Amino acid sequence: MDLSASVHIRRPSDEVFAYLAEPSNNPVWQKGMKRCEWITDGPTAVGSQYRQEASFLGRSVVSVFEVVELTPDESITFDTIESTFPIKVRRAVEGLGDGTCRVSAQIAGGPRVPRFTEGVVHRIAQQAVSKDYDRLVAVLAP
Repeated sequence: MDLSASVHIRRPSDEVFAYLAEPSNNPVWQKGMKRCEWITDGPTAVGSQYRQEASFLGRSVVSVFEVVELTPDESITFDTIESTFPIKVRRAVEGLGDGTCRVSAQIAGGPRVPRFTEGVVHRIAQQAVSKDYDRLVAVLAP
């Protein structure tokens, strides 16, 4: 399953990136998110890991993610290393030069579901992702 979202936020890109690169913020703007906490110490870097508790379609999902790519103030990619819902998430922030920025996200992967339900699950997941990024805009709006 491939999902995406793109939004504009009236905040400097470095502030928005710092917020998105901190998983403990996820429960504030992602509806299905219950808890996120770093497993590793130190500043966020490639190899940093966090544990996440979430729910999707009424099912509990516990995952461990690792930072696999990081370009400071521009993009970060997390990949599951343990999960029943394996995904890879890339978040990018682009400054637009007027005190606003564009945030884009690409999410690949997801749960294994019967083939005949793939379309419905994809549609539900895409709607959830879009609503989450709309909430992100509301949370970070000045």
